[in-house]
Amino acid sequence: MLAGFSHIVLVANSDTVDIAGLRTQFPQTALFVFFNKVYKVLDRPFHGHSLLISRGQPRGANIVYRGEVGEVVKFFPKDEFVGILNIRLGPEEKLNPATDFQGAPTGHLDLVGFCSDFYTEGKTPTSGFALALWLSDLKLPGKIVLAGFSARRSQKWRVVSAHDWSFEQTFLRLFARLGKITIHGGVSLNPYIKLAERFSEIPSAEISLAAAEVLSERLGNTDAEVDKLISLTNVIRSTDLFLRRLRPKFLKRKPKGSPGEQ
Repeated sequence: MLAGFSHIVLVANSDTVDIAGLRTQFPQTALFVFFNKVYKVLDRPFHGHSLLISRGQPRGANIVYRGEVGEVVKFFPKDEFVGILNIRLGPEEKLNPATDFQGAPTGHLDLVGFCSDFYTEGKTPTSGFALALWLSDLKLPGKIVLAGFSARRSQKWRVVSAHDWSFEQTFLRLFARLGKITIHGGVSLNPYIKLAERFSEIPSAEISLAAAEVLSERLGNTDAEVDKLISLTNVIRSTDLFLRRLRPKFLKRKPKGSPGEQ
C-alpha cells in the first residue's frame, strides 16, 4: 500500500509546520502521516491522502482512553483517509484492538526493540523518529520527507524527557545527508560545511574543536543563569510543593449517604 505513493510526508506536531503551505508543495500522489492529537496542528479537515499514527501507552492509545478518537478522525475525510496505524515501541506500551478506533480502518505495528541496538539507554524513541527509520528500511520507491521535526519546545508543545531529542536530531541529519530521507525546509544543510570551506587551510578536527569550545562556554553561561533562576524561585517552588501536598485533602468528598452528611 505504501509503495503506491510518490512521497510519504511525516508531519510532526510542531509550531513550525505550515499545513496549508505544506499541502501545496506535494502532488496528489503524496501520503501525509500525522501523529496522535492532530487537533493541535489542524484546524480544519485535511484534504489529501492521510494516515494517522496512534502511539501505544501503558494504558493504550491516549486518543482512546481520553475519548478523543472521534475528535481526531473528523479531520480526515473518509475518501482519502488510509486509516490509523497503532504502534508501540516499548514493552510497557499496549496496542488497542481495532474496535477501539470507532470503525476507522486500523493496522498495528509492533516495533518493540526496533531501535534498542543504538538508541540511548534508558530513553525511548519518538514515534516520528522510529517510523522514519522503519519506512527507510522498507526501501520504498517514494521519497520519505520529514516536516517540522525541529525538537523545539514551545508554549503548545513540550519536549518530553523520555526521548533523547539531541540524539534523534543528530541521527536524522546524518540520515538525510546519506540520502535516506529528506528534511523539509533545508535543515539537513550544515552551515559548518561552509565554514570548513572558508578555512580550508585548517583541519576539520580543529574546526570541530573550536565549535565545541564555543558550545561549552555557552552551556556553562546558561547553567550559571539557570542556577540563579533556581535560587530566585526557591520560595515559589516550596509553596507550590506544599499546596500540592495539601490538595488531595481539599478534594476529598464524602460519598452520598455517608454518616454525617447533611
